[in-house]
Amino acid sequence: MPEAIKKHRSEFKNIHVTQIIRYRMPLSAMVSIMHRISGALIFLLLPFVLYLFEKSLFSEIAFEHFKGIVSHWFVKLVLLGLSWAYLHHFCAGVRHLLMDLHIGLTKTGARKTSIAVYAISLPLTALVALKLFGAF
Repeated sequence: MPEAIKKHRSEFKNIHVTQIIRYRMPLSAMVSIMHRISGALIFLLLPFVLYLFEKSLFSEIAFEHFKGIVSHWFVKLVLLGLSWAYLHHFCAGVRHLLMDLHIGLTKTGARKTSIAVYAISLPLTALVALKLFGAF
């Protein structure tokens, strides 16, 4: 009897911590990781933002006080980060819902939907930045 013909199969091993920097993740993995990071950012900072929003609605004087705080460039940068987190989390969430409906599960489909998440969320974030920093 002839010996069984062995097919060459790729061997996948776990990477070491020192190899993380050189490891190139697919775009869909980056979107998924950023979806988790943006969700954590929203979860951690949104209660604080809502508390400040509630206090700003207490009176006209309080509103003017918080309006002065929000006019600072660093606060605008934090608000821009929160805006990005919301927009990215929303777009990636829609992507995940489509994947739950078995849409875009192939390698090319996952790549296209990953590109769509960035193609939608980043320009919207740029529009928010333009509005926040007074371009219009």
